[in-house]
Amino acid sequence: MSDDDNRSGSQSGAMKVLADRLVREADVTEEQARELITLMGTDWNSLLREAHFLKARHRL
Repeated sequence: MSDDDNRSGSQSGAMKVLADRLVREADVTEEQARELITLMGTDWNSLLREAHFLKARHRL
């Protein structure tokens, strides 16, 4: 396995862990969580804020 394979594997693993946590704590779908992470990066406070905003917006 090359270094690039290791990096992409660990990145997708990190994405999964972060997305799963966001799904649990903000009650968004896994797809929404992954999209937020892709768009915003991995800053937890920003992700949580935006996920709550997204969830509230869909309740209207």
